[in-house]
Amino acid sequence: MSSPSSSSSLTLPGDPPGGRRAIAVWSIGVSVYFVAVIFRTSLGVAGLDAADRFHVNASALSTFSILQLLVYAGMQIPVGLLVDRLGTKKVLTIGVVLFTAGQLGFAFSPSYGMALASRALLGCGDALTFISVLRLGTRWFPARRGPMVAQLAGLVGMAGNLVSTLVLSRLLHGVGWTPAFAGSALAGVVVLVLLLLFLKDHPEGHEPEPLAHQGAAYVRRQIAASWREPGTRLGLWVHFTTQFPAMVFLLLWGMPFLVQAQGLSRATAGELLTLVVLSNMVVGLVYGQVVARHHAARLPLALGTVAATATVWAATIAYPADTAPMWLLIVLCTVLGACGPASMIGFDFARPANPAERQGTASGITNMGGFVASMTTLFAIGVLLDATGDNYTIAFSAVFVLQALGLSQILRLRRRVARRERERLVASRVKTVHVPV
Repeated sequence: MSSPSSSSSLTLPGDPPGGRRAIAVWSIGVSVYFVAVIFRTSLGVAGLDAADRFHVNASALSTFSILQLLVYAGMQIPVGLLVDRLGTKKVLTIGVVLFTAGQLGFAFSPSYGMALASRALLGCGDALTFISVLRLGTRWFPARRGPMVAQLAGLVGMAGNLVSTLVLSRLLHGVGWTPAFAGSALAGVVVLVLLLLFLKDHPEGHEPEPLAHQGAAYVRRQIAASWREPGTRLGLWVHFTTQFPAMVFLLLWGMPFLVQAQGLSRATAGELLTLVVLSNMVVGLVYGQVVARHHAARLPLALGTVAATATVWAATIAYPADTAPMWLLIVLCTVLGACGPASMIGFDFARPANPAERQGTASGITNMGGFVASMTTLFAIGVLLDATGDNYTIAFSAVFVLQALGLSQILRLRRRVARRERERLVASRVKTVHVPV
């Protein structure tokens, strides 16, 4: 994991062995997350169609994604607690059933209200997946593999985004709304079967120690202990500040911005959204390798991504012409591709700060950050578009407010986290010297 050098270069006592079986089991868990992301991002390519189908304006359209993210973000701490208590397989099984039902419901919804309820159900199931996959990785792979395993999980998720951008969008315009969304729901059935037949929570000989769960007292202890760690809080704010610009762009407002404000065709806009996904996949591999080898690079990478995103975003929306040139839109989409990998760095602050029995809870707290920021920005942009007559320059400026808030918290916490990590490194070296392994 992305912790001090001792943990990044050595296999720790009690570490899982990894290997081919670990890859096979982890791949099943990641396939569930892959399908969840396809369903989550399906509205991004169907936003204009949804507005026509349900006869809604920009604010009502943004409510689809806001409600989905509200459910997702609100469930992250409960999901972390559930994963710590029930294990990965049970939680993922519930998640698949819920998000598949939500996608099916969305396919057949005759009204805005029913479609809204379906997206909420989908968000509920989606919320159960990513934290479960992160915990599966920590149970099956050595700690030093943590950053790369997490980045690969994010990369697979972006591949799901790519499928929704390239495949689902074509199905939507080829066979229509109901067949496209109902057909995609079959992927949920496939991963459910694989999950039930082949997934295991941990390798033999690495069973977690049983914990004495005491209802509400246990919940309070887990949350309080995780939150007391500065690394957990810094992880949340890194995730908050880095993830949301790309999420907002891909999940809902990128297609309308490129088509309505920039005058592009849907096909060209779809290609630019695909570029965001492809950039994300490439940058994720680079960031994972860099962080695994040099844990000190975590904060510079995160802050550099925030600075680059703000700069290119501002240049695009403030370009002194009716539309921005294609080269600038390409740069914007390429830079937005770094937002997802940068957000994964947040988990590399939270992971070493918490013991194994709190990993799910700490990851849930961290994962709330970007989705709270995305939800807030989606809503703000929708309201501002309606208030200003679709002025994207004003509406998209909401991004800077959230970035400034997150950046202030990162700078406030960074020294405290660095001090705690140095103390933890010293303690681990003392333990290595005095305790035979």
